[in-house]
Amino acid sequence: MTDLEIAIPYVDLAAQWSECEPELWPVILDVLRRGIYLNGVSVEEFERRVSQYLNVEYCVALNSGTDALVCALLAVGVRPGSEVITTANSFVASTAAICHLGAFPVFVDVLDDQGMDPAKIEAAITDKTSAVMPVHLTGKVCQMDRIVEICADNRLPVIEDAAQCIGASLGGRYGGTWGDIGCFSAHPLKNLNALGDSGFLVTQNPEYANRVKAMRNHGLIDRNTVERFGYVSRMDVLQAEVLSWKLVNQLNSVNERRRSNASFYKDNLTNKVLKPFESEGEWAVYHTYVIQTEMRDALKNHLDSNFIGNAIHYPIPIHKQLAYIEKFGAYERFPLTNTERQASQILSLPIHQNLKRNQLGRICAVINEFFDSN
Repeated sequence: MTDLEIAIPYVDLAAQWSECEPELWPVILDVLRRGIYLNGVSVEEFERRVSQYLNVEYCVALNSGTDALVCALLAVGVRPGSEVITTANSFVASTAAICHLGAFPVFVDVLDDQGMDPAKIEAAITDKTSAVMPVHLTGKVCQMDRIVEICADNRLPVIEDAAQCIGASLGGRYGGTWGDIGCFSAHPLKNLNALGDSGFLVTQNPEYANRVKAMRNHGLIDRNTVERFGYVSRMDVLQAEVLSWKLVNQLNSVNERRRSNASFYKDNLTNKVLKPFESEGEWAVYHTYVIQTEMRDALKNHLDSNFIGNAIHYPIPIHKQLAYIEKFGAYERFPLTNTERQASQILSLPIHQNLKRNQLGRICAVINEFFDSN
């Protein structure tokens, strides 16, 4: 057997396409035959289905999850010179959205599960604070009950970076629906994934929804009227149709299969690593499956040598990135002890829904063998 044949990919988008091709290909052909590629009923239908799925009043389809963050921050009033409280262990897009508006990211530390530590928020609030942005990393909802309560007491809007958590919940309530606006990505690597860049946001606030709807299409109120200059962040019809089909036909199954894979890891992976965990009332969807170990780099090399895909999300916290340091200097506002420790210990294992049981078994065996011999 060749190395290629025994390799276990970290992601497998080709397998995902193969699984849905018979039903999804006619949907794609229908879009091409109709010849309508922007706006219209397909996008509106996707928005309606998301609203129904997440039990919210409004969904606004956009070009990307990053655009969703930018538009959400603008909608709640973030402006140049204001501050947004967030975390530094995210993908760079969350902080970039803040910086593009001329605002300042204020980082607070995280808990063992990589979610924002609610106990750190109040100390970070100043008269410049315009919003709080928790990031639901790995497909697990942050402690939103506590975060929302703190923000309500301080009259601060909450923007949820829910890019990785479609379908995840806390206490029966979906991530992305706790705050004022929830921002989602539909990038090809996400659980609900398009065939390219796409995203959307959800809200219960009609004013926010209307602001973003105008903002995504040059600021046009109608074909000839612009009240405020906007952007171009439309979701195209092809992506809307693909996402509608996947939302209805695949998402729940994808999330359940990822949860099943996580359960296998929980039962069969050595306890010498810190495995993801769910507390009472939490329901994660495992966009990533992140273990933590002080022997991360050696373990990664061992997995690589055994042709097992893996990744690190993310090896350099945002406050340590050159782009941040050149713009703001060294971050000294608050200690980010857990954030920095986790950056050297986190390792993402394959968790995608097309993994086979024998592949999961081999991953566990290789990891367990590593720790048995070290």
